[in-house]
Amino acid sequence: MIRNPFDDPALAAGYEAWYETEGRAADRREHDLLGWLLSGFPSVRPALEIGAGTGHFTRWMHATGWNVIGLDGSEPMLAEAIRRSGPRYVRADAGALPFAAGAFDVALLITTLEFLPDPARALREAARVARRGIVLGVLNRWHPLAWQRKRSGLPLWQAAHFYSPPELANMLRRTLSAQAKEITWRTTLLPRFWLCRHSRVPVGAFIGMRVRLSEQEDERKWQSNMP
Repeated sequence: MIRNPFDDPALAAGYEAWYETEGRAADRREHDLLGWLLSGFPSVRPALEIGAGTGHFTRWMHATGWNVIGLDGSEPMLAEAIRRSGPRYVRADAGALPFAAGAFDVALLITTLEFLPDPARALREAARVARRGIVLGVLNRWHPLAWQRKRSGLPLWQAAHFYSPPELANMLRRTLSAQAKEITWRTTLLPRFWLCRHSRVPVGAFIGMRVRLSEQEDERKWQSNMP
């Protein structure tokens, strides 16, 4: 059985250090892109972050007014998230979410899909519990950073499966079929000469993708209750 690298207490204890040191600039760009994607779901607040880890992005959403729950399967990562306080956290498997259908407006998987043994199952579960849509943040397979991560030899990155923007969009279409009403993506952490913060060209190290889910089932329920 392959050991989950996120179950390492040392990794959990030092996970936030990158965001607090050399990763600060990248972190700002990632937050900016994720905020732009989330702005496509106006007037929604209940959210679930799947693969919340130490709660870095969950705390950010909580601070910006979202009613968000962070979920992760790693006990050491969640212990660190709880130590840092903020929103509510739940330990569970991304492939078997302990929530009712439509319990949230939005589900997020930020640098999570790359590490899941069955990403399609996790996406179906995310679509089950989220009424309005899904937001993904994924490292870009086409960027040199992904190659550097793999060559590092660290167990964390050896376990990862990176995606390109087309691969990610195609997987969403295959997995969610008619549920995926609209897919929007941008990349950030662009080359230095790039003037915009994020762009619809597949050259950035970080992919942000928004999936609007069909609400046909909710509409049918509403129509069936009409007099």
